[in-house]
Amino acid sequence: MFSGIIDYVGDVCSVATVSGGVLLSVRASGYWADVMPGSSIAIDGVCLTVTRIEGDSACFDVVSETLRRSTLGELRAGGRVNLQKSLRVGDRVDGHFVQGHVDAIGVVSRVESAPAESKWWIRADAATLPCIVPKGSIAIDGISLTIADVQGDEFSVALIPTTLERTTIGTKQVGASVNLETDIVARTVVHQMKAIMPRGTN
Repeated sequence: MFSGIIDYVGDVCSVATVSGGVLLSVRASGYWADVMPGSSIAIDGVCLTVTRIEGDSACFDVVSETLRRSTLGELRAGGRVNLQKSLRVGDRVDGHFVQGHVDAIGVVSRVESAPAESKWWIRADAATLPCIVPKGSIAIDGISLTIADVQGDEFSVALIPTTLERTTIGTKQVGASVNLETDIVARTVVHQMKAIMPRGTN
C-alpha cells in the first residue's frame, strides 16, 4: 500500500529482456538505504518487488503481464521514473491509499497551462471512466491527484508547480501514456453495483 506521494525520481539504468519479462534496474542515490530484497516499491505507480540492490541501484523483475498492462513496457535506459516506498503502520497518508495495481493506461490529451497551476486532461477507456468522479481521487503514474472535471472520455486534474517539479509528469507531452489507478472505494462501489443491477441496466 502506498500514499501517492512521490519520494524520489529515479533514473532507469537498464531494461534487459529475460524469459517471461524484463529485468529493470533503477538508480536513486541514497534512496535504497532502508530497502532490502523483498521490499515493495511503486515505480510509476506499479507495485514491484526489489530482487537485489547493487550500490545506488535496485533491480526488479517485471513480468510480461505487467509490461502489457502498464507503461513500464515503454521504459528505456536513460528514462526517469517516480518512486515510492510502501507505507508503514503509523505513517502519515498525505495523499490517498494507492495499491500499486494499475487499472488502465490513459493518454494525455491536452494541457491548459497557467502560472499558478496547469490543468491536464487525460483520456481514459470506457471500462475505467465509471470509477472516475469529480472531486474523487486518482493516481496518475503513482501520483495522488484530485479529479477536477469529467467530460466525455476525458477527465482533468490540476497540477501545481511543485508537483510538476518533483515528479516526472512535468516531462509528459500531449499523446504520452500514463498509468491510471482509480480510487479503491469508487472501484469497489462500481463493482458491487454492477453485480446487483439487472444485466443491461446502465
